[in-house]
Amino acid sequence: MMHAAALDRAELGDWLRLVDTPGVRRAQVRRLLAAFGLPQAVFAASPAALATVVGPVAAGALLAATGRGHAESLARADDWRNHPNCQLLTLADPAYPPALLQTPDPPPLLYVEGCLHWLHAPAIAVVGSRHASAQGLAHARAFAQALAHAGLTVISGLALGIDGAAHQGALAANGATVAVLGTGVDRVYPERHRGLARELAERGALLSEWPLGAAPLPSHFPQRNRLIAGLARGVLVVEATARSGSLITARLATEMGRDVFAIPGSIHSALSKGCHSLIKEGAKLIESVDDVLEEFGSLPAPACDARDPARPLAALDTDAQAVLHALGHDAAAVDLLSARCELDPARVQTALLQLELAQRVSVLPCGRIAPLITPPITLSGTHRSDPAIRQQAPARRETRQRDARVSCAASPAVSPDISPNLSLDLSPPSDTTASEIEP
Repeated sequence: MMHAAALDRAELGDWLRLVDTPGVRRAQVRRLLAAFGLPQAVFAASPAALATVVGPVAAGALLAATGRGHAESLARADDWRNHPNCQLLTLADPAYPPALLQTPDPPPLLYVEGCLHWLHAPAIAVVGSRHASAQGLAHARAFAQALAHAGLTVISGLALGIDGAAHQGALAANGATVAVLGTGVDRVYPERHRGLARELAERGALLSEWPLGAAPLPSHFPQRNRLIAGLARGVLVVEATARSGSLITARLATEMGRDVFAIPGSIHSALSKGCHSLIKEGAKLIESVDDVLEEFGSLPAPACDARDPARPLAALDTDAQAVLHALGHDAAAVDLLSARCELDPARVQTALLQLELAQRVSVLPCGRIAPLITPPITLSGTHRSDPAIRQQAPARRETRQRDARVSCAASPAVSPDISPNLSLDLSPPSDTTASEIEP
């Protein structure tokens, strides 16, 4: 089993002092490490030498970074890493995730609870809206389950909605999944995902760059999004509004040279606008898991068939079949369904109850009825059997990434070292209200 390199208490203290000093940005920390080597050498450098690298203000902050606060954070981190499966990774550690080392701004220090192996395995990020539709949640679970069956680690952010469904889908496949947190790794946000976080720590991993105990501050989440994008070979956006924070993750993935995939939806749904925008900008339109896997080349054979069992219409009575056919692919009100089917409202309500129990429809908060369509998940498609399609994947990827870079160049850049002030919601985005932030 992979483990973090051993750090004695003094070495750990130097890393924490370097990373957590107020007034020293993460980019400056990386410049200091590039210039002097390990943190011990940074603190041994003269004030003039430090100022040459990061300026006099940051140099002064480093030299003054001692005292009770630092001692408390060291004691807390030292105690935490002695718990089972709790490990600290530094940039100098051979176990540091190689995918993050290829990004422009890898965190100097990572807190990981769980298995380090999954940070080195081929991975895909699955992200989307916190206020997802029932169909979006079904897509997230089904795609994550199939992708995990195919041998990919599923990366997401433990948020409500699509993130949580993606983690659950991967776990249902007995696959690997990693949650990147916008809090300290010892703090679960949102609170209702405490049980899911515990399962992730046991069967996958929790990861954070923030100090232990760090609260879910809005400025943390764009930083978290860049790690989600950086750890994965590609990002699948399942459902997103035009102002969703998932678009930040997708843009960062494009800037890092990762693939971006998007699942289309109804032209009438606000939750489809973000995905449609990504597709217009060059993201690959996804209809089945094979559309994703053909971009990943050779992967281990799946342990079993991930396709959902068929749900034949024959299991439904005549009225239920008629209502389901009338519903189509978009949400509709009961009176509209009644008119389309030429059935009285009472018979439509009875049919809808049967469809809801069969998990074929869901009732939206507004009272309209939405279909639950089983996504066309397959693992036996041409991505495994046709070498020509796999050979064409790099050219298609380069074309999409070129188009996406052109689109990004026309939009404001996202700098992870500065809290962005974009028209996009960062986090919590429009999907989350301020009242959902833990005190």
